[in-house]
Amino acid sequence: MPGQVREELLSRVVERIAEQGVGALSLRRLAADLGTSHRMLIYHFGSKEGLLVEVVREIERRQRSALAGLEFDPASAPAEAIRSMWRRLAVPALWPYERLFFELYGQALQGHPGTTALLEGVVESWLDLNVELAAGRGVPAEVARTHARLGLAVVRGLLLDLLATGDRAGTDAALEAFAASYEAGLPVPPAR
Repeated sequence: MPGQVREELLSRVVERIAEQGVGALSLRRLAADLGTSHRMLIYHFGSKEGLLVEVVREIERRQRSALAGLEFDPASAPAEAIRSMWRRLAVPALWPYERLFFELYGQALQGHPGTTALLEGVVESWLDLNVELAAGRGVPAEVARTHARLGLAVVRGLLLDLLATGDRAGTDAALEAFAASYEAGLPVPPAR
């Protein structure tokens, strides 16, 4: 039961913080907005920083789950898989969560107390998912991790660009150039 209460509370916190960001966040104000007490937030998450790390982890978990659930036809071109992932991640409905991710990622990189735990797995968890997807598409195992890291860097960079500039046409064009270049440079897998 406490785990279920924590998960429900976390879901409500994610929605609230995505709406307003974390710049001037106080646990008391957040708790009041959610109809609970700041002591309940501390009980379940330990601190404001602990709560923020859990928020980002939950957002990341949702995104990885959504991407893992995308149906990729192994016969389709790798560039189409890249385009599908971009279409899934670049929708305006996700922008508040993505802004929150970058806000907290920046704080973790600066060593803000309690946020540095976010850095554990923030790259590796995505690499693991993308290595699995790449392997399913015939990318040789020896290059799949490097390709996954490159893809993650490009997509995160383009998401940051999109959030900063609002230039959907420009970021879509850049993603298309990456997808085409990636596909053109792939070694042809042996026939099975």
